Amino acid sequence: MGENTVEETKIDCKEACVNGCVLGDKCPNIEYRESISQFISETSLDKMHEIAEIARMKKLSAPPKWILPDDI
Repeated sequence: MGENTVEETKIDCKEACVNGCVLGDKCPNIEYRESISQFISETSLDKMHEIAEIARMKKLSAPPKWILPDDI
């Protein structure tokens, strides 16, 4: 009877894991950790800034997207 069952927990990783993953091996995004760590270790900060600037310019040059409420 001392067995604990853990249900899959849904959390907002962007907010809950600011200081590191709080779920450890039960993280639903564990598959991305290795690729992210590799990207961070192999990519210079200047390259990351370049990637961010390209994304920013792309977003600025995109036409505006209008979000209209559904007719009720």
